[in-house]
Amino acid sequence: MFKKIMKGGHRKPSKSDSTENYAFGPPGSHNPGSVVVNHASRPVLNAPEQNCSPSAPIAPPPLSTAAVEPLPLLRDVPVLERQSLFLRKLQICSYQLDFTNMLKTVREKEVKRRTLLELVDFFQSGSGKITEVCQEEMIKMVAINIFRCLPPASHENTGQEVTDPEEEETHLDPSWPHLQLVYELLLRYVVSSDTDTKVAKRYIDHSFVLKLIDLFDSEDPREREYLKTILHRIYGKFMVHRPFIRKAINNIFYRFIYETERYNGIGELLEILGSIINGFALPMKEEHKLFLARALIPLHKPKPVATYHHQLSYCVTQFVEKDYKLADTVIRGLLKYWPVTNCQKEVLFLGELEEVLEATQSAEFQRCMVPLFRQIARCLNSPHFQVSERALFFWNNEHIVGLIAQNRHVVLPLIFEALEKNILGHWNQAVHGLTVNVRKMFVEVDAELFEECRRQYEEKMAGAREVEDQREMTWKRLADVAGEREGGNLVAV
Repeated sequence: MFKKIMKGGHRKPSKSDSTENYAFGPPGSHNPGSVVVNHASRPVLNAPEQNCSPSAPIAPPPLSTAAVEPLPLLRDVPVLERQSLFLRKLQICSYQLDFTNMLKTVREKEVKRRTLLELVDFFQSGSGKITEVCQEEMIKMVAINIFRCLPPASHENTGQEVTDPEEEETHLDPSWPHLQLVYELLLRYVVSSDTDTKVAKRYIDHSFVLKLIDLFDSEDPREREYLKTILHRIYGKFMVHRPFIRKAINNIFYRFIYETERYNGIGELLEILGSIINGFALPMKEEHKLFLARALIPLHKPKPVATYHHQLSYCVTQFVEKDYKLADTVIRGLLKYWPVTNCQKEVLFLGELEEVLEATQSAEFQRCMVPLFRQIARCLNSPHFQVSERALFFWNNEHIVGLIAQNRHVVLPLIFEALEKNILGHWNQAVHGLTVNVRKMFVEVDAELFEECRRQYEEKMAGAREVEDQREMTWKRLADVAGEREGGNLVAV
């Protein structure tokens, strides 16, 4: 029955098979009944195509009740028979079962679950050094289970209106009890010190990695968490995949920013990138700087930025901490995508801006301080008290206060009017108190400059009042003339 699932010819033992001692017996003791498919060159059997339509999922292979039977434990059989038994267990785990009905094929599901659990325990026990044949079959089994068409999101093909991603209900995959064990097995295989990278990369190839990255769109947060850990480990262990992984993630970001604005795994991908960016060597490659400018900074634009902003902010800050000269690029990028009507998004931007400024040196600060403090002045006068309050918190940061003090002759004239307006008329008492404290700091740092700014502000206000008075007089004269004309046209009866 198993041969209906696994078809092919005998595999010629590789050179590595004949020179290494494996846990399943002597070299070359391949199971004569086992069949191998070269994953690196052919698609995975029964795995859905990468661009398959969710409306037409791939049907699972036919399942016979007698096909999934419990097998003896690996530790209970002689060493020479373990490889054959291992392959048979992989065949059992390759069956796809229907989890939409929990009362269907209950016995088969339990047999498969126990088999997967035993394979995971096998790798955890440190006996994970297996033959190349078994590695190939195991990766194929993993691919059959995890590479599938993801169900459509709740807003797709349902006629429902698109809602805020933060308000949508979380979809939990009913097959997760089995999927979790498959992901755990893959993780144990990748992190195992017995896994030979030169051999493993034949099966964990670019096609496998790309399909793995596509699964980050899963709505199940548990699956995305496993994917994040596994992809991070693959990036660390398989150096040959690193440029490809970065490019694939970059392409997902582009599609998300400029086309869909819908993708569930942006936060998890950014978490991986945060660790990757932290390991960049200096001087930084131009490729990485372009990634910052073309992908990370535009990621501030989409509406659901709040769902991944924490991870995004960490990645951007890592760039500035690695190369302080990038601070000007980052700050101008934030100003470019600064929200106009979304106050909660403004609060997030202000928090990120403070982290970037904390890693900014004086020369880069001077390049962007004029547009920067024009925007901060607008935030100081925001009627939303959280925006105004968050902007005033900048003066609680010693590094930022130092930069402002060094460039006070430019900064204070830009924000003086905003400070005065807050003191005269802001409705929130907390904002009023913080503004008074900031004003006092400027007086203590440079009283002469403060008085000069106040004199200019009073002159500006006096000029504005004069213009307003002239406008009112003009309207009054026009009203008088209109009244005279109307009176002259009256006819006595």
